[in-house]
Amino acid sequence: MEELKTLSVREFAKYLKSGERRSVLQQFQELEDFINRSNKKQSKKKQIKTHKRHLVIVPQMLDMTIGVHSGKGFEPIQIIPEMLGHRLGEFALTRARIKHGSAGVGATKGSKAKSKK
Repeated sequence: MEELKTLSVREFAKYLKSGERRSVLQQFQELEDFINRSNKKQSKKKQIKTHKRHLVIVPQMLDMTIGVHSGKGFEPIQIIPEMLGHRLGEFALTRARIKHGSAGVGATKGSKAKSKK
């Protein structure tokens, strides 16, 4: 893991798939600025928040907790080595998981005869 952290962003880009590699190389300055701002906030013990769901996770972000905007609020995401090469937005879901309850009284043929009170 320490070996990964020593890699620069451009060196790490060589190990990514083509889509992520192009994204990292084209948005290199934006990614570097985000990492620098994150390091400053982390040293001040402030929470790191971002709306930039498209950023690719690079080794310099390891062990950070980043609040990624999900459309409603910020989802805290702990960056681990398995997340490298993925985008931040993949881990902050924008839609809540649907949990349907059971049908109410009178909703099915078997319960139509029962009293509703």
